[in-house]
Amino acid sequence: MNINKLIQQYKDELLENVIPFWLNKSQDKEFGGYFTCLRGNGDVFDTDKFVWLQARQVWMFSMLYNKVEKRQEWLDCALQGAEFLKKHGHDGNYNWYFSLDREGNPLIEPYNIFSYTFAAMAFGQLNLATGNEEYAEIAKKTFDVILSRRDNPKAKWNKAHSGTRDVKNFALPMILSNLSLEIEHLIDKDFLQQTIDECIHEVMNVFRKPELGGIVVENVNLDGSLSDSFDGRLINPGHGIESMWFIMDLGERLNRPELIEEAVKTTLATLEYGWDKEHGGIFYFMDRLGHPTQQLEADQKLWWVHIETMITLLKGYQHTGPKECMD
Repeated sequence: MNINKLIQQYKDELLENVIPFWLNKSQDKEFGGYFTCLRGNGDVFDTDKFVWLQARQVWMFSMLYNKVEKRQEWLDCALQGAEFLKKHGHDGNYNWYFSLDREGNPLIEPYNIFSYTFAAMAFGQLNLATGNEEYAEIAKKTFDVILSRRDNPKAKWNKAHSGTRDVKNFALPMILSNLSLEIEHLIDKDFLQQTIDECIHEVMNVFRKPELGGIVVENVNLDGSLSDSFDGRLINPGHGIESMWFIMDLGERLNRPELIEEAVKTTLATLEYGWDKEHGGIFYFMDRLGHPTQQLEADQKLWWVHIETMITLLKGYQHTGPKECMD
């Protein structure tokens, strides 16, 4: 395989097709923000605005402006989305709603911590692009709210009854591994190091289980042990693999090659575990004991799982060069 040819193919597809599609088809010129429910030809089939996706688009166009090319149209696209989010996306205390109607009125309460983490990333990246301190403050205040909810990410919107079967979920330490580097320019250096150390410990020593072949579980008991329950048996191969490129980035940032090596091993183990040996592709959800899952979509092959896997394998190959990653 010619890696340079592959890189050029991806670059051309992204910059000549994917990015222009979203730039030209998704912006709501009347109310601000973005349409994200689009058909392949760009027609809008639903105008609701999901804060998670609004923030990802602000981050994407800010990042492109910061790291690829200083195109004003990219920055303008990010700015208009950020202004929509600043005005409508949270409740005034930086609790970020899950979804809004087209005009920006709240539809679903701010229960999902990914709305918060992606908002922090978006405003942090836009601060780098513009130097606007208001955006930096939004990112920092949102980060503070995220940390205040570490023990209960869904806060008062959590449907689980406390005290019966309390579990710790993988989502927050996973995404904090990424968020901490995304907004490191806004965080006190000592606190940043403490947060990174805690994230690495949680991901690699609490949720990654050597007794299961080195794969990552989605939920553990509060003491870190395995739970024999639907939540406790749940494996999300895409999450486990995605988290490993976050760990590789932390290993590079901290100059810890042994951490990168462990992340590559975990990636390959999880890919082997989650791969559909009969039809190909990676399962969405699995039960570690082979039982049926509660998730009816468990056997589906989602695009994001495979994209995150490709990113992780490419990073693994770049750092350590194992043939298995390129294969």
